[in-house]
Amino acid sequence: MADWAARVLDEVDAAAPAMVERLAELVRVPSITGSDAEHEIQSMLATELGLGGLEVDHWRLPLDDLLAEDDFPGVEVDRKEAWGLVGRLPGRCDGPSLMFNGHVDVVPTGDLTTWTHPDPFSGLVVGGELYGRGACDMKAGLVAALTAVLAVRRAGAPLRGDLLLACVPGEEDGGLGTYATLRRGWRADCGVIPEPTGLDLVPANAGALTFRLTIPGRATHASRRTEGVSALEKLVPVLAALSRLEAARNAEVDPLMSRWPVAYPLSIGRVEAGEWASTVPDLLVAEGRLGVRLDEPVEQARAALETAVAEVCAEDPWLAEHPATVHWWGGQFASGRLAAGSDLADRMARAHTTAGGGGQQTWGGPYGSDLRLLAGAGVSTLHYGPGDAALAHAADERVPVAEVSTAARALALLALDVCGLA
Repeated sequence: MADWAARVLDEVDAAAPAMVERLAELVRVPSITGSDAEHEIQSMLATELGLGGLEVDHWRLPLDDLLAEDDFPGVEVDRKEAWGLVGRLPGRCDGPSLMFNGHVDVVPTGDLTTWTHPDPFSGLVVGGELYGRGACDMKAGLVAALTAVLAVRRAGAPLRGDLLLACVPGEEDGGLGTYATLRRGWRADCGVIPEPTGLDLVPANAGALTFRLTIPGRATHASRRTEGVSALEKLVPVLAALSRLEAARNAEVDPLMSRWPVAYPLSIGRVEAGEWASTVPDLLVAEGRLGVRLDEPVEQARAALETAVAEVCAEDPWLAEHPATVHWWGGQFASGRLAAGSDLADRMARAHTTAGGGGQQTWGGPYGSDLRLLAGAGVSTLHYGPGDAALAHAADERVPVAEVSTAARALALLALDVCGLA
């Protein structure tokens, strides 16, 4: 094992310059979730996997069939098409299998004036960090996994079990890609999602449920506003109720989540009301996300929010007669946790240390991810990857190049450990 580990690490290190350029190249593809570039980047990666000597499954997703499934995890953008991609390095016998799973889609850039560098898809390296939307979340982790798999292949390590790399679309708006990958029949004994963890171990994460809140009012001329009912003003007591609900849901949290000031956030991200400045708004639509506690059934989390809204409506004379409604739509992320009894975290920690990584912490993520889909399919899964999640979805998103290299080394060693040598 030591001899093969040295060979594989040599291959990873030799590929380091190309790895940084590959990451920059992928960041330059503006693969915003639901865009055509999401397909373009999958095609690029399919070519890379094929040239690297892997078996490649690159298929068009049957969107209509998937969206009609009862347990479909939801989407927030319309797609005409989407493509799945899995590269397989086959094992030589029936040994344990390992899947690296990384998403190719990114969120929009936001206000460009808040970016230090004018091009948010530059892939520019400054001070040892690579900048661009998706650099941290999570093309760096995906490239680290790609580098690891190809290094194992070039070294000729005789793995006992299969080593898989799943490149998935649609993670940002629900998990379409991983859901489709599992429906296609791809499985593994263990899985690592190289989301940005700062190379810490994240064996669990909360869920996140997207909701739409509709509040009715009564329109009238603004000069006679007291004869109407402002839907905007009726949002105020509802917001207060949601704030109390968030506090109650975070009064006691799982020890893995104790590092966060608010482990299970409840927030409103978009509000729309009114059609005319001189008219009292008769309708308000607010969209937000509800954090799901570790191991909490999704139905229970939904019921908590629905009850809070119903109770505050019952206390208001107008809302009692014209109650606000809650609609669940878009991404529906349940919480997820590494399977009990799994030694994957110990193996990942050992690989990280051997690869030259520093001290690690173990914690739970306050965000939803594809971990819950893999875990639900029987794949013991955790997060381990380069970058700080606080920079994900933010201006000046970036990732330390050194962390990408360490992650690639650690993931390569983990592949040898989990899959074993024939």
